[in-house]
Amino acid sequence: MTKADIVNEISKNTGIDKATVLTTIESFMDSVKKSLSANENVYLRGFGSFIVKRRAQKTARNISKNTTIIIPEHNIPAFKPAKVFVSKVSKL
Repeated sequence: MTKADIVNEISKNTGIDKATVLTTIESFMDSVKKSLSANENVYLRGFGSFIVKRRAQKTARNISKNTTIIIPEHNIPAFKPAKVFVSKVSKL
């Protein structure tokens, strides 16, 4: 399902025009991005959490050049689904 599919579905179910729904979804995604970039997690009860995970420094290999490189520690965004969400998906 794409963002356009989600916009169409919400618009059809609520009767709100697609432009307003698209603006709302874009605003939601911007809010999540800003929160995560400020190292703040986003919690949506019954759905899940958008969290920032810390990756430790590690050594990797460039196979084509046969060299070793060090990847520094860094943050990555992650999503952790709520138990209710997981139970609904696992029943499918």
